[in-house]
Amino acid sequence: MKNLTYRIIVEPDENNTYHAYVPALPGCHTWGESIEEARTNMRDALSVYLRSIIADGEKIPEDRGLEMFETISMPTLVSA
Repeated sequence: MKNLTYRIIVEPDENNTYHAYVPALPGCHTWGESIEEARTNMRDALSVYLRSIIADGEKIPEDRGLEMFETISMPTLVSA
């Protein structure tokens, strides 16, 4: 059995719910009333998405992305 690891992005949306998606899997999106619900729903969405890819005989995409964060000081922005 092969283990697959994917980055999941969860963001609050305009409906006070949470949108979750997988950047490496175009179209793999879901949502939830809470972050935990969005995460649980994403597990189901991932399963359905990957089973569909396998059924279609397509290659399973790997997540090759890199997540980075950058902190910018506000005084730098104001004086620019």
